[in-house]
Amino acid sequence: MNGTPTQPVTESDVDLGDGHVLHVYDTGAPEALAGDVEPLVVVWHHGTPNIGAPPLPLFGAAARLGIRWVSYDRPGYGGSTARPGRDIASAARDVAAVADHLGVGSFAVMGHSGGGTHALASAALLGDRVRGVVSVSGVAPFAASGLDWFAGMAPGGEASLRAAAARRAVKEAYEASPAAAQADPGFVAADEAAFAGPWGWFGSVVGPALAAGPAALIDDDLAYVSDWHFDPADVAVPALVVHGGADRIVPASHGQWLAARVPGAELWLRPGEGHISVLSTAEDALSWLARAVRSS
Repeated sequence: MNGTPTQPVTESDVDLGDGHVLHVYDTGAPEALAGDVEPLVVVWHHGTPNIGAPPLPLFGAAARLGIRWVSYDRPGYGGSTARPGRDIASAARDVAAVADHLGVGSFAVMGHSGGGTHALASAALLGDRVRGVVSVSGVAPFAASGLDWFAGMAPGGEASLRAAAARRAVKEAYEASPAAAQADPGFVAADEAAFAGPWGWFGSVVGPALAAGPAALIDDDLAYVSDWHFDPADVAVPALVVHGGADRIVPASHGQWLAARVPGAELWLRPGEGHISVLSTAEDALSWLARAVRSS
């Protein structure tokens, strides 16, 4: 899974014209590919709490597959202006603005954790601009019919998200409390092993996000437990849902619910894998996405 970029990541800002700015990352066009293989833009959606730099552990696979990574800091993270009260659907509008800024017409989307949820918003709401979607360890809607949303979740994560469900003031108080600092995040042994390998990269995107304080994390969590303003059933492109069977941060039942809700979605459920270690499948998932898009 290791790999180094063939091109440096360039960064820029998109002025949305309403007082808000999005900070954007772009690996640039891939090197010339053999035959008539089509270059593919994939927009990466980051998790909570991360900044939006594209996933370095997948750069090698992306180079082989002819993939150009584009990503951005969600509002409040990194260089993007905060937007309290944002919903999950707003990610689609943001992605469209980023793509327009870079002159990109159509693209695929991929995300991890809460980023998988935001990727689904783009796939559901942007029509034929989005050509395929991969959601890894994604969160299901809070009001998902037939889903016990908190079942199997680590106590710390459950407490944090129950505070969000009680609205902003309660969530802000929770994040300022000792309980938040002392909470078990829910990583399993396989996750800890993954952090010792290439996916230790997360330290480079989580650290800066946490250093800026909890405001963007609070906005994310409030959005997860509020009306998303889109239905995953509206995704009409090739879709892959990947989830670890041992995930205690976002339980596997969320991935199973999403795969059942998204028409035609393929589910890769990996027993024994946690929230991070399931990314051992990410190169294969990226290959799946490239094949699905190029054959459609």
